[in-house]
Amino acid sequence: MYSGFNLTHQSDSFSRYQTDGESIFSNQKKQVKSQLDSFLDGTGSLSASKMQENWFPLINAHVFISHSHSDRSKAVGLSGWLFKEFGLISFVDSCVWGYAGDLLKLIDDKYCLNSTKDTYSYQKRNHSTSHVHMMLTTALSKMMDQTECLIFLNTPSSLTPENVIDKNGTTLSPWIYSEIAMTRLIRRKLPKEHREIIRADGVKKIAMAMDESLKVRYDIKLDHLTELSTSELDTWKTNCQKKSTRGAVLLDELYSLKGI
Repeated sequence: MYSGFNLTHQSDSFSRYQTDGESIFSNQKKQVKSQLDSFLDGTGSLSASKMQENWFPLINAHVFISHSHSDRSKAVGLSGWLFKEFGLISFVDSCVWGYAGDLLKLIDDKYCLNSTKDTYSYQKRNHSTSHVHMMLTTALSKMMDQTECLIFLNTPSSLTPENVIDKNGTTLSPWIYSEIAMTRLIRRKLPKEHREIIRADGVKKIAMAMDESLKVRYDIKLDHLTELSTSELDTWKTNCQKKSTRGAVLLDELYSLKGI
């Protein structure tokens, strides 16, 4: 990742681009394997590497959009706008990594049922959940490292209402907490390095969608992300309209606009 942005976004200004966004993700989807036997290694154990490659593979994208699961339509609309206006491919986690629960159900049904077969073992489910969530977290981290920039959708759904526009606040989503925390830790790579990687890599698919019934507050710091407004996105679009190029090179105009 080269740069991250904190986009305060409370409207549906990109809603008319949602169809464009959905079309991108439909092309990224592939049929995942639904039989756990296909992931067994020579010792009879499940191969985490094979499962992660199949269920949470990396895709070729320029922008990582971090957002609340409730803001899926806003994120899809933003991704459609980025593609339509700039030719930029976005990674939207809730659209392509929605299979974590499905994978966990497969594992639980085979390995975590009690002897009566109508309930799950609490201890075994804790164990299986830790494995799947670790694979998902690792895949998310790799995806952030691979994309050139990150846009965090700062809305009442992503941060608790009193903290929506603050640089530091709290969130009820462990996934948002993990993603923002990871942006402080992953390596910084220049745009040139990212663009060389993107030309070399193939396009693959990913997905995620998680709902939490247990509410836990996480302190979250956004001061390392560059403030960004929808009006500045419009300025970026205007500045690029006369350019003949599309794709990652147009991110340079955004960096310049924000003095990065």
